[in-house]
Amino acid sequence: MAAFVPPSRLQALTKLRCSIFQTSYNPDSLRTGAKYLRARLRGPSLVGYYPERINISQIIRQNRELEMVDDEEEERLQDVIERRRRGKGAPKKAKNKGESRRLTKRR
Repeated sequence: MAAFVPPSRLQALTKLRCSIFQTSYNPDSLRTGAKYLRARLRGPSLVGYYPERINISQIIRQNRELEMVDDEEEERLQDVIERRRRGKGAPKKAKNKGESRRLTKRR
């Protein structure tokens, strides 16, 4: 013959079990996201999958005797020169407070 245990006793037992084994007490079975928080992090394995990036400009600077040319840097410098010629480049930096654009603004 099976003994009848009231639901309040079972709930108290579950609460005690959760405090002993350090698990979350969730009597309403709500979604908590605990499954995802316990899961192993994917970031380190993804980082390890891809090889290290090669910095061409750094290799060129270290080995000047090879006389290598960084095409992307050369193209960037040409674009900067062309923009300056058209008046689209960065403004000149003020050497002192008098040359600042803030002082020349009208109010």
